[in-house]
Amino acid sequence: MAKRHRLPRLLFRLHKAYLRVRRPRTLGVRMVVTDPDRRVLLVRHTYRPGWFLPGGGVKKWESLPDAAIREAWEETGVRVSRVDRLLGVYSNFTADQCDYVAVYVAGDWSREPQRSMEIAETGFFTAQSLPADTSDATRRRLDELWNGGAVSTAW
Repeated sequence: MAKRHRLPRLLFRLHKAYLRVRRPRTLGVRMVVTDPDRRVLLVRHTYRPGWFLPGGGVKKWESLPDAAIREAWEETGVRVSRVDRLLGVYSNFTADQCDYVAVYVAGDWSREPQRSMEIAETGFFTAQSLPADTSDATRRRLDELWNGGAVSTAW
């Protein structure tokens, strides 16, 4: 297991604090990338525990699908050439955040070597082999996609 560094975690916390004050609402995206064996690509960050779908924030003047494509590339080296569909748009309301997350499903894609300072590890996993610390929201999205699970608007 890769060692976690303190600086990325500190920067993540400072960024979250800034967003709470400056931008009380955030818009994010995630990308579901599956391989021919029906395994899904997940990432583990250097600054927080758990496994997640690749994704991040939407930049000014950027479309949601373009942001999801960019984040998949930046975090994993996956170049998505076609987005199959929008899985859903979800809300994440807690005491200190008001987030909206759009989740897209990748169609055609290729992978190139890519290293990101914020990503400790990437991997492809089947539904039965998801890491124990896969986030609950990621598990719910995959259940909706793979098993026709109940669709929720909550992240």
